[in-house]
Amino acid sequence: MKKGVKFLSLASLIISTSLFLSSCGNATKSESSKDSTMANMEGMEKTDEHSGEHTYACPMHPEVTGKEGDKCPKCGMKLEHNDNAGKGNGNTYKMEFKANPANVEAGKATMLSFTPKIIGKETEAVPLDEHHEKKLHLIVVSKDLSYFTHIHPEYNASGSYDISVLAKGKAYSNGAGHNETVFEKGGDYMLFADYFPSGGNNQLEKINLNVGGSAYTPVAYASPRLVSTVDGYTLTLMPEGNKFEVGKLAHIEGVLTQNGKVVDASTLENYLGAKAHMVVIGVEEKQYLHVHPEVVNGKFDLHTTFEKAGVYRGWVQFQSNGKVHTADFVIVVK
Repeated sequence: MKKGVKFLSLASLIISTSLFLSSCGNATKSESSKDSTMANMEGMEKTDEHSGEHTYACPMHPEVTGKEGDKCPKCGMKLEHNDNAGKGNGNTYKMEFKANPANVEAGKATMLSFTPKIIGKETEAVPLDEHHEKKLHLIVVSKDLSYFTHIHPEYNASGSYDISVLAKGKAYSNGAGHNETVFEKGGDYMLFADYFPSGGNNQLEKINLNVGGSAYTPVAYASPRLVSTVDGYTLTLMPEGNKFEVGKLAHIEGVLTQNGKVVDASTLENYLGAKAHMVVIGVEEKQYLHVHPEVVNGKFDLHTTFEKAGVYRGWVQFQSNGKVHTADFVIVVK
């Protein structure tokens, strides 16, 4: 009996051990299989995430697309990852404009209001995204392009963006954050409203405005002027090949000096998120370009393409000691 008991006990031990080892082996295979499956899934996720080529587009001109590292030929900005470039959200926008009082007079106070609207859905609120630190950039020029200012209407709880026109004799500061302007002379003006509706593409609208009162004397521009002095600074634009040609990417070097000494442009204060901004408008057809120069070796480096020949007015704005300086130019494109 005792021998039988010992035999049974030994057999039980062998069977138990075999089952245990078999179980461990299955568990190991199961865990290994699980790890392999997870690895495969992660690999699939990574593959899916990067499958297909991404779209890179200009933040100012979403219709301009290319590959990572490219620059926009219209404004010189680096293309940013945007797989929805050019698609937008299907909405069409307009900027509703009102003046109070309705008849704007030179030298008199008034309020200009701008309200973004969706055509066909005019009662819906239209939130705007910030670009270059502001939700709405307003470029005001006289029709002859002798007058220029770059201002930023402030958001009102009613949904409009408002800007004050000051009365004659009121102090006006051309500071970095100014939200007011003046019309010292009457005549025809153009307001370029530049904005980004949330989920949509960049919008640029031209609004015509007639200002009453003694009109400005129109100035005619024909000859190039690529050197401008303002507030003690002199900025010289030097196009590659010493000329501007239609349809070709223009590479322009901007050399800034003060008291005869070259100023390193990288030491300037940031103005609206950049070291400088340049607006270019055609004298005849009023084509509009907004260019953002980089700083290379202490000098401004601008790139843009002129799609039509003709005479253009250009304004470069930069900031030092809290003040915005505006240098103006005449560009002739052959």
